[in-house]
Amino acid sequence: MKERVLLGMSGGVDSAASAVLLLQMGYEVTGMTLRLHRLEDSDRHCGTEQDVEDAARICRQLGIEHRVLDAAGIFEERVMRDFAAEYRRGRTPNPCIRCNRYVKFGYAYEWALAHGYDRVATGHYAVIRPDETGNPRLYRSQSQKDQSYVLWSLTREQLSRVLFPLGDREKSETRALAKQAGLSVSTKPDSEDICFVPDGDYAGFLRRYTGQPDISGDFVDEAGRVLGRHRGIWHYTIGQRKGLGISAEHPLYVKEIRAGENRVVLGPPGCQYSGGCLVTDVNFHGEVPDRPFPVEVKLRYRAPLARAELTPLPGRQARLAFLSPQRSVTPGQSAVFYQGDKVLGGGLIERPE
Repeated sequence: MKERVLLGMSGGVDSAASAVLLLQMGYEVTGMTLRLHRLEDSDRHCGTEQDVEDAARICRQLGIEHRVLDAAGIFEERVMRDFAAEYRRGRTPNPCIRCNRYVKFGYAYEWALAHGYDRVATGHYAVIRPDETGNPRLYRSQSQKDQSYVLWSLTREQLSRVLFPLGDREKSETRALAKQAGLSVSTKPDSEDICFVPDGDYAGFLRRYTGQPDISGDFVDEAGRVLGRHRGIWHYTIGQRKGLGISAEHPLYVKEIRAGENRVVLGPPGCQYSGGCLVTDVNFHGEVPDRPFPVEVKLRYRAPLARAELTPLPGRQARLAFLSPQRSVTPGQSAVFYQGDKVLGGGLIERPE
């Protein structure tokens, strides 16, 4: 009897090609599309009515069942509301990681198991394979599209049931596969922006979403001296240089955002680098040494890997000490730990140190 797989289908080329591959691998596949926004928000880039229609058309072409799950409520609660709250705290969140954790591999994953599916699949570029102990582990994709960074919150149990059919493929191979299968989405462009902020104007979204205006405050230096006025803390992130509107003898960078004081601390060149950071809400995919050990760490989705020493701490925390100072270590972003291609886990950056 064939294993039943629920495949997350966004209506794009990655999930369409994944469906083709899963069928070739002999699985019984059902395509599932998450409706992430209410009808009045149908101009968004992801989880829209157009995405639902595109995914349904792909499933018809491939002769597989298509289901639609309304996840707008949990998406609003777990992703959009958190996004606004983090920015109000002076942090810079990654909503795609929250969506993976609570919606795609939370709500949809649990729905799949409850409805008799054996596995869940998505079109992420990442690899799951047995490690040296025989347990399933997450590894970086050798593709330039590697997305292992956004998957650190997967649990050990989930790793045993999740499939990433695209694995190490390059995007060009994925498009070619979809074209060979006669799928019109083979040329559909990728969505690059946050789906609920398609214009990239975070401050504008936050004003509309919270109903609160920008609140101006002071730019200060590291000694607390006022340097000028900022437009509202939503407009800034750690390490930012451009768009400050401050004249000075040397370049200034955002070193710290003090949300409680409505102040943005600016510093000279060099202040944007940190020797380490505290990480919270840590999730490890395997057993962890009880003493410091070497890792490579990625501090942003597009950041290069950096060598560090990781010290596990009580309460799902860890401390990273970088072998060389790292730029723009930003509270709210994720720190993901690697050894070679293996993903050890990750967590949220609490503060640079």
